[in-house]
Order: sequence, then structure tokens, then C-alpha cells
Amino acid sequence: MIVVAIDIGGTFTDLIGFDDRAKRFVEAKSLTTPAHLVQGIIDCIRKSGLAASAIDELIHGSTIAINTLIERKGAKTALIVTKGTRDVYAIGRGNRPEAYNLLFKRHRPLVPRHLTIEVDERLMASGEVYRELAAGDVEAACRTLKQEGVEAVAVCFLHSYVNPEHERQAGAVIAKAMPDAYLSLSHNILREYREFERTSTTVVNAYIGPKVGGYVKSLNANLGEVGFRGDLSIMRSNGGVMTPEVAQERPAAMMESGPVGGIIAGARVGQALGIGNVISFDMGGTTAKASLIRDGEPTMAPGYYVGGYASGHPVMVPMIDVVEVGAGGGSIAWLDDIGALKVGPQSAGADPGPICYRGGGTEPTITDANVVLGRLDPDNFLGGQMKLDAEGAAAGIKAKVADPLGMTTIEAAQAIVEIAINKMSLAVREVSVEKGYDPRDFALVASGGAGPLHVLAIAKELHIPKVIVPLFPSHFSALGMLLADERHDFIRTSYANLDSVDFKNLVTVHEEMAKEAMAGVRHAKGAELQVHLDLRYVGQEFTLQVPVTLAQLKKGDRRAIRTTFDKLYEHRYAHHSPDEAVEMVNIRLAVVGKRPRLKFPSLKAATKAKPERTRKVYLGDARKPVTCPVYKRPSLGAGMRIAGPALIEEHGTTTVLYEGDVCRVAPSGELIIAVAGAK
Repeated sequence: MIVVAIDIGGTFTDLIGFDDRAKRFVEAKSLTTPAHLVQGIIDCIRKSGLAASAIDELIHGSTIAINTLIERKGAKTALIVTKGTRDVYAIGRGNRPEAYNLLFKRHRPLVPRHLTIEVDERLMASGEVYRELAAGDVEAACRTLKQEGVEAVAVCFLHSYVNPEHERQAGAVIAKAMPDAYLSLSHNILREYREFERTSTTVVNAYIGPKVGGYVKSLNANLGEVGFRGDLSIMRSNGGVMTPEVAQERPAAMMESGPVGGIIAGARVGQALGIGNVISFDMGGTTAKASLIRDGEPTMAPGYYVGGYASGHPVMVPMIDVVEVGAGGGSIAWLDDIGALKVGPQSAGADPGPICYRGGGTEPTITDANVVLGRLDPDNFLGGQMKLDAEGAAAGIKAKVADPLGMTTIEAAQAIVEIAINKMSLAVREVSVEKGYDPRDFALVASGGAGPLHVLAIAKELHIPKVIVPLFPSHFSALGMLLADERHDFIRTSYANLDSVDFKNLVTVHEEMAKEAMAGVRHAKGAELQVHLDLRYVGQEFTLQVPVTLAQLKKGDRRAIRTTFDKLYEHRYAHHSPDEAVEMVNIRLAVVGKRPRLKFPSLKAATKAKPERTRKVYLGDARKPVTCPVYKRPSLGAGMRIAGPALIEEHGTTTVLYEGDVCRVAPSGELIIAVAGAK
């Protein structure tokens, strides 16, 4: 069996495959082709040497969904709502996240007001019909929208999360009247209360649907043209995979389909090494991402705001909790209006790329700074496939940063790297310290092409004692896709005081969701069902997701559920209120279809590591370079130890060890590094 995963990033497209019969990995990397993303995938398959016809399963993650939204390049979309709720989507929430920002602006709706159309219908909060749907209103709306050239339609009726019948009726009318339009019904996307968030999520799904759905279709077709006949799976934001059909129906589930692969792989690596608590740190070409994994399980979030909380678009679909900052290898160093040095969030991307890539880039980047500091070998980048322009990188930093600030080129390059490290350290703090966890209790797993270059400096900043550089770090997100299970998440709002919850009804809701979930699972045999209740103290706005068992629901075990809630609340906020009433808001169900586990080969044992050569590198002191031994990772055997300062090079990245750091090679191939000076 040959399983292949392909991850499209901002700069590179990565492929990693595993031949289960031969017990060998295959890897390839090519520059991302933004104008035609599928071409980068085909380039990687050809570079890998694999015949497309020999691939049994291909798992794919991409940033196309989130890029379509952020760049506002989606379809012309309309919104059909209950009469009297036309402005819910435009108004949003009444809060002001940046109270003292005079230039603050709210989210800019994806649907203009003239394309938001009301129809006569009304449900009660209980789901009872107060006024039947006026089908004539829907037909009239369709005639107007066809004249406007609308390509996608979102439907979000009041209280349809309880009773979706009116949305189903409207959907049937729209599908008949506008067969070529992409249709999103809110109850198919999100069955949760909060009208603004539900509307926004449905609109986003419709807005990106035609482009993302078209991409998935063309991917299937193009792969077929090169001989692929296996199963295609798409990575989703919750850390699982889904079929292409589900991806076309719910493209909003693909928002973070690329980055979450690395988090899944980080969790699996930690489990394999007996380390349940890890922080996944992924630094690619455009951004750096951090996520916390506790007891072997990634932290889940109910959704997030694409474009930031202040003015972004809420997309309330379950996803792995990721903090992302604009500090990737291609992030541009620039001077603001008062002459202060900044790094990112602007990125040189794949085209034109950093100056050293010789692709026409003129702005200095973090990658250029690492070349100037000697941390990257210009003659051995990507295993020698790409020759870097060290002189051009130095000239760019000198002209754009060093000379204006009165610094040497080395000092400027060091400053660029230090600013980036500070930004990335804040991201790691955000997923740990700000959530009530001490980062010193976790190991830091580094991935991405630029992750191992900077991870030891971040660990020292936060006093994290252990760093793990896994196998194939520059292909780690793709590797995680090989390891991911199939996963589908469902939610229903079910509001009640915990003391008066109708558990019999809750079990019925659970069974309905489970039936719907299992219908779309490809790997149904041995699938697991995970249940959570969203609980909060009465009077609060936000909830905690409390894990429960089906046995507790059937038994109606309020005491056990309340005890778990109190413990979670105590951990998150350092206090709890045992005498306060608790209420339930939602029930969540996740179905996890287990994919076959791949058995990776172990390394042969070895004793002494021999460096291939030495190189002068700047490791913090811009006045004095350090002569570092350079090791080739493929030549390292299990049990070898390397003391810093040193460089460990491999295809796609370099691990930088500082004075006092000690690296040990695990039997399974990971680099386990004891960080000098960690408290």
C-alpha cells in the first residue's frame, strides 16, 4: 500500500509518501504555483519518482479556502433571511474590541445589503412554526438574484438550528430555480444558536464554495489525467480527513487544512516518545503557527475569526486551536514611518520569494538573514537542488535595513532574526501561558522549513527544557496528513439548566447526530464517537467543552458531569463556584474513523557522530562568528549525541544548536535536544 500526502504552503508544495510494503519514505518539494495550484501537486508527484497509478490513497491539504476569503476572491453571493432580520449579518456584535483605536473598523460583509433578501417565515425558539414559509417570496428572490448574476446563495432562517424544515423547503425552491448556483443552508453547516456567527459561517461557506469546490473537482480530474486511480481525501481544520464530496459541500471546514497536519503529527510523535504534553511549532515560508497538545490530544476550538477577532469573519466550525503570526521564512523586514525595524506580516511568498532565491525578490526576508548569518548553506539548500544568492541577500539587507539604521549587515541580519523569534515566542505563550499552562511542562516540537533554525532560541526565551525535531520536519504537515484519521464534527444547541436536563431527549439527539455522522464516514469500521457538552455558569456568555460518555448521558449522571466541569473551570481560571447553577448550551459529537496505522522503520544504532565539515556561523554575537561542526542528518544513527554549537543539515531545513545544547538521536529517528539554561 502506498499512501501519499501533499501540502500546499505559501512558498513550497510538499509531498511525502510511505510505501508500506517496502517500508520506505519518499519525499519531494517544489515551489508553489499560485496561478495553478494543481500544477505544483503534479510537479511534486513527478519529482518523487512515484507512478501516480501506484498511489492507493492521496491526502491533500491546502490554503485555498482561507486565501479565497482573506483575498476576497470568492463568488458573488446572496443571503436569504427571515423577514425582519436583514441587518443581523451587517451589524454583527455590539462590542468594540479595540476601544481606543480611532481607525477601528468592523468586519466588511461579504454580501452587500441589496443582495440580502427577506422572505416571510417564522419559527419560535422552540422550533414550533409561528408562520409558514411563503414559497412565493423565495421564488421572487430567485428571480431577482438571477438578474443580479449571483453565483452562490446562503440561507439562514431564524431558529433553523432547532427546526430546519423551512430551510429545506427554501433550498428545494432555490435548487430548482437556480440550478447553477452554489447553495449553503445554515442547518447543514452549523446547527448552533447565535444568529450573527451562524449567518457569517453560512455566508463564508457559500462565498468560497464555487472556487474551492471547483478546485477539488479539478484536482480530481487532473490527478486522473496523470493516472491516479486511488482514494482522494481532503484534510480539514479539525485534524481529520474527509472525502472530496464532503469538502465540496462544506469548504469552510478546509480553512486551516494545511497547518493542522503538523499538529496531528506532533501529537503522534509525542505519544511515540512517551511525551503526552507537547507544543507544536511550525514555521513555514509565510507564517509561524503554534498549538498545544495535552495528554496526546490537540486542543480544539469551536471556531475562529478569519482576519482577526476585531474585524474578521467568524467561522464557527470545530477546529484545532492554532495561533498564527506573520513570521515565516519569507516574511519581509521593513522600516516603518519612524524608522523602527519590523518583520512581517507581509511575505515574499513563492513568487518572487526571498532575494536569495533568485526569483526576482528585492525585499530582505528572514531567510535572507539566515543566509547572511551562515545558518543556511547557499550551496546545499534543498539538498543542493537550489543554489542561494548569498551576496544578493547581504546587499539587500545592507541597502534596506543596515544602512538606514547605521548598522553593519551582520547586525541587521541578527536583529531581523531576533524580532522574528520574539514574535514567535509570543505565539507559543498564547497557546500555553494564556490558557493556564506552563510551557516548561511541555516539549517543543519543531517543524516547517524554518522551524528547526529558530526553535532552540524560542525554547531558551521561554525556558522550555526539551525540543524535538522530528523526522522530515520540512514535510511535517504532509506527514501528519498520513497519520490523520477521518473525523466529522456535529453540534446541536440544546439549552437547559443542568439540574433539569432531559437526558432521555439528549440521548435521542445524540443518536440522530450519530446516524448522520456515520452516513458520511469512509472508514466506518471501528469508528469512535466522542461527546462533549458546552456548559457554563448561569449568566455567563461563553462555555467550556466538557467531555462526557454516552453511559453518563443514559444514566443521567449530573454529579459526574458537574464535577468534570468544575475541574476544567478551576484549571482554566484558577477558581470555581460549586454553589452556582450550571447550564447546558450545546451538545457536540465527533465521529473518528480510524485509518490504517503505518509502521515506520527504526534507525540502526551507532555510536559516534562525525561532522562532514565546519562553517562559521553567527549565533547571537554579531561581532564574532562561531566555528560550528556541520552534521548530515541522514548519516546519524540511533543513540548518537551531538553537543552544541553545531548545525545538523537535512533536505529542506537545518537544526541550529547553541552552546550547551545536547542532541540525542532517538531509535525512531527524532532529534531530542536538552536545552541549555532552561529552568
